[in-house]
Amino acid sequence: MTYYAAIGLTPTSEEWIPGYLSTVTPLVHKHGGKYLARTASHERVEGNGENPALMVLIEWPSKEASDAFYSDPDYQPHLQGRLAGAKNDFFLIEGKDDFG
Repeated sequence: MTYYAAIGLTPTSEEWIPGYLSTVTPLVHKHGGKYLARTASHERVEGNGENPALMVLIEWPSKEASDAFYSDPDYQPHLQGRLAGAKNDFFLIEGKDDFG
């Protein structure tokens, strides 16, 4: 079953960003992930709250692939850098229609 990661983030520091991009992109691909969007071009259509500076959408072939990426030891220092250096909202969405 396909899963989608939807991440909204606003950097609060920039030290972590260069190493994150150069290392994490290959790790996403290693675990079967595919970036669908990495952009500052987005708008809130409904709802309230602070708009993130960036939105990222990643397609995963399975929840196990997403979990393997998230727990990969090579990702951990970059995850900690992102958590310390950005405001984050991270959702993992199962690609199914419960109401269709």
